[in-house]
Order: sequence, then structure tokens, then C-alpha cells
Amino acid sequence: MNFFYCSLAFILLSCANDSVKKVDGQNRVPKEISIEPIKKVSIQIDSAGHVFYLSDVQTVNNNIQVELKYASTDNFMKIKLYQRMTNAFLQNDVAIRLGKCQDYLETMHPNWHLLVYDAVRPLSVQKQMWKALDTIPVKDRVKFVSNPANKSIHNYGAAVDLTIADENGLPIDMGAAYDDINKIAYPSLETEFLLKGLLSQKQIDNRKLLRKVMSQYGFSGIETEWWHFNACTRSKAARKYKVLEEELN
Repeated sequence: MNFFYCSLAFILLSCANDSVKKVDGQNRVPKEISIEPIKKVSIQIDSAGHVFYLSDVQTVNNNIQVELKYASTDNFMKIKLYQRMTNAFLQNDVAIRLGKCQDYLETMHPNWHLLVYDAVRPLSVQKQMWKALDTIPVKDRVKFVSNPANKSIHNYGAAVDLTIADENGLPIDMGAAYDDINKIAYPSLETEFLLKGLLSQKQIDNRKLLRKVMSQYGFSGIETEWWHFNACTRSKAARKYKVLEEELN
């Protein structure tokens, strides 16, 4: 992957979600996050030759682990979608916030790690994912994959899919796998599945831990995927960032 580094002296403002989210039964507004000046920025070039200012999350915090699911066949499509990308990249201010989430996790579990499954996602891949689920009605499909016509926050490098790994590097039990399109993966239905005995309190507590860690620095979850977190709203992402159309080189 070709990239260069340059020095910048500026302060990146947070794009914390300005809408009220229902989190663990309480209405909370994600707080505005103050980010210190970033002295080293990674310049990435996509396959069409466009320049993007994105940071490798492991360069920001090397205690974060990465296992890009779409760079392998271990995903819901069972094919390799990323042909060149093997590192997890996010917008610089978003990557800094994720690094702080890792630091916060370590205050509770010193040897645990955030494990990133997906970060910036090219729009070209978003289109493949959308098409692969074309047997599902659009009103249900959008609960799992954003319509590429509207763009995904992933396409802007402002959303991340992840879990938590323990001291042995193994993902803790969330009661549903990554990319599970079944309702047992829905945070909004956890109480229902607990009462049915299909989720344990420990599995729900693990999900709550991930939400606690991510919300500490302004990331907000969604109702249908325990693993997905947005750094800001889609409208803010569209105003602040460019869409990554094709894979990074």
C-alpha cells in the first residue's frame, strides 16, 4: 500500500452525533470530543489516484487489533471483497478517538483490546454488498447494509465495526457473530432475547461494555448491529469528509 506522511498543525473538531440516542434504556446525547493537534497524518491514494487523509488505526494506537473481514472470505458473502486493503483506516480525528477508546478499555481490562473488523469501506464494495442481498426487501435490507445511493458512514471513513478481544486475543462472547443478519444481533431486542433464554446476561454485559467504551469518546451504536459504531451522523460526514470510491492502493 503506497502512502506518505506529512506534518500538519491544526485542531480537528469532533463530529459527535448531535441527535439523541437510546443507549441501554437511557436517552443520551453523545458528548462533543476535543481532539488535540495531530502532528502526523497519513496520506492515502485510492486506485483512481484520489488523495485521502486517513490514519491507520494501529499507527494511532498499536494496542488496537485488526482483522478485516472483507479482506478474507470470513464474511457474509464468503468472498474476498478487499483485494488490496489489509489495514484499517479511518478519518484522522475518528482514528484518534478510537485510540482513546482503547486507552479507556485498558483502564478496566489492562490486557484487552479493541478488535476492528471493518473501517473505511470503498463505495464500490458497498455496492457489491447491497446487490448480494437483493432478495431482501429494501426496507429490511437497509437495517443491515446502507443503500449505496445514500452512502454509508463507512464510505466516509467515519464508522467502524469492531468487538473486544480478551488477553488471549480471542473475541469475547457477544451472543451473535459479526455480520449476523438475524434479530439476535439487534441491541434493541436484547431484553427480549434474554427473557427467552437465547441471550445470557454475560453476553449482554459484554455488549454493554463495548457500548460503554465507544460512547466514552462520542461513538454511537445502531439498533440492528451490536458491532457497528458511528463517529458522527451521515449528514455531518457528508459535509466534512470525502467518499472513498475505490480501494486504497
